[in-house]
Amino acid sequence: MPSKPAGLGHSEAVPEQPTAHGHLQPEGRMLKGQLPRTDGDLASCPEPLPTDSCQGPENSAVLPPNIPANISSENPQAKTKPLTPKPPTRPRLERALSLDEKGWRRRRFRTSHEDLAARNGASPSRASSQEEAPGPSSPSCPPPCLSTSLQEIPPSRRAPGGSPSSWGNCLSGMISTSLDLLHRDGAAAGSTPRLASVLPPRPAPAMDRNMVSNSLRTANKVDPDHADYKLRLQTRLFRAHSSLGPGRPPSPLACDDCSLRSAKSSFSLLAPILAKDVRSRSYLEGSLLASGALMGAEELARYFPDRNMALYVATWNMQGQKELPLNLDELLLPAEADYAQDLYVIGVQEGCSDRREWETRLQETLGPHYVMLYSAAHGALYMSVLIRRDLIWFCSEVESSTVTTRIGSQIKTKGALGVSFTLFGTSLLFITSHFTSGDGKVSERLVDYARTIQGLALPKNVPDTSPYRSDSADVTTRFDGVFWFGDFNFRLSGGRVAVEAILKQDLGANVPALLQHDQLTQEMKKGSIFKGFQEPDIHFLPSYKFDIGKDSYDTTSKQRTPSYTDRVMYRSRHKGDICPVEYSSCAGIRTSDHRPVYGLFRVKVRPGRDNIPLAAGKFDRELYLIGIKRRISKEIQRQQALKNQHSSTVCTVS
Repeated sequence: MPSKPAGLGHSEAVPEQPTAHGHLQPEGRMLKGQLPRTDGDLASCPEPLPTDSCQGPENSAVLPPNIPANISSENPQAKTKPLTPKPPTRPRLERALSLDEKGWRRRRFRTSHEDLAARNGASPSRASSQEEAPGPSSPSCPPPCLSTSLQEIPPSRRAPGGSPSSWGNCLSGMISTSLDLLHRDGAAAGSTPRLASVLPPRPAPAMDRNMVSNSLRTANKVDPDHADYKLRLQTRLFRAHSSLGPGRPPSPLACDDCSLRSAKSSFSLLAPILAKDVRSRSYLEGSLLASGALMGAEELARYFPDRNMALYVATWNMQGQKELPLNLDELLLPAEADYAQDLYVIGVQEGCSDRREWETRLQETLGPHYVMLYSAAHGALYMSVLIRRDLIWFCSEVESSTVTTRIGSQIKTKGALGVSFTLFGTSLLFITSHFTSGDGKVSERLVDYARTIQGLALPKNVPDTSPYRSDSADVTTRFDGVFWFGDFNFRLSGGRVAVEAILKQDLGANVPALLQHDQLTQEMKKGSIFKGFQEPDIHFLPSYKFDIGKDSYDTTSKQRTPSYTDRVMYRSRHKGDICPVEYSSCAGIRTSDHRPVYGLFRVKVRPGRDNIPLAAGKFDRELYLIGIKRRISKEIQRQQALKNQHSSTVCTVS
């Protein structure tokens, strides 16, 4: 027999609602352990609130501390006995900081396996909940959720005749009850109360029923496939840094998505330095075995894990032309290379009159990633060394030396220019030369070679890496890697008619046939020049002599024989340290009667010592700024030209 509830301000009878145990109970009556609703909330909410058949800890009533939670189902008087419990005491707001500190101490970071699983697509919330709560959950009960909003209430459970305003008034009491539950649950779990789980209208993603897990409480994890995963992730990171209070510095370990292992490298590209390594003292400071040496193995492994450096070497006889190519991309950035090189060395013979303009064009083409480490000149011989700006700290002082082979000449057009330095522990020597010209002057060119190896006084202050292997009469024996390039002026013997007949054949077949007439190849086989040197395989046409601006060989009255005058040679102190990758010429640069010839190499770099004189990061800063300004201004001009071309387009209708 239904009874009227006592204490309600309504005259009509309230229908009975089934309880969780299957008994009927008047809605207005309160059981032991249930929170009473205030008069205002009850008056504004005449309809019964929807209940769930399976209540979790969040949507079940919270008991005050002075009321026992266990109610015997066999005692019927306990269900009908009226009781007015005191409302639960809300935790004070000033205790939020202490709760967060306790949660921080008990915070559990994920291991590297869990990090890897999360990055491979596994849900971090499910992985951590399964690991910490392996117990099975009931499939018939939905997981508990602290948030209660109007969107989450099923329409079928709403009482007929209910208005949205009445439900909105009920929501205020329900949210206040959820806040009490949230504060009390946060105090029990030792973490900061999270309001985001109550305020957003969207339901939280599915989690395990075990809400006591520390990782779930402190991390507030969200599935990656959730709609607002990125937004929730940003909010989570912000809270992790701001949860320590305004007066405390943010900790990098406060990120819930990072473990102790991954946090050391997720905030900086610099390698972390342990304090114990800084405190330690080593008697091997500056040696190969020293830990943290600037030129040591650890630093070398950071920049060159395979200990191989990419090197670009080019030679070009400009024929003294003032006009430079409009674009040097074909020369410095060939299409065969997918990546730019680490070190660029360009040697010029019979260079243009404005050397500074030439160097500016080189800097402009390579851009801000490269700096001019060193440049030198000997008459009309120029050499420019550009290096990636990351590597300038690992170079020794750059030294240079010159040799003049044409005695008494006012204009030094023939001779040699050498530049040397040490990168980490590998000493490098670069020589550009211009030997005597003429078809039959082979012996004079051999003399030029002998004068060069004896006259270049290198190294000067930088110590030799292997002095016991050096020869005082040959500069090329004092370095780990030597690159000799230039206009050697060795010709193809046999006359122009015979050479042109070979050139008319297929390129793959005519190059070996042409090299049989090459004077340099013949002298190297005799051992009279370039002892210990090698040359990459040639697969390009002779680089000399062309008509300026054309692809045809000399059509003047002199009818010079096409020849491989421009070459690149290399020598390695250790076998296999230098590996040629590409060896070709630039057929598109036609401002001279010579075609530029370049080579791409892989050079092995060894660790070195810190006791050598270092360059200390020196480079041509003025040239760097000029080159960058050129790039910017030309890009602006290009964009403006495109804009003008687009605006000047006229459509005509016939």
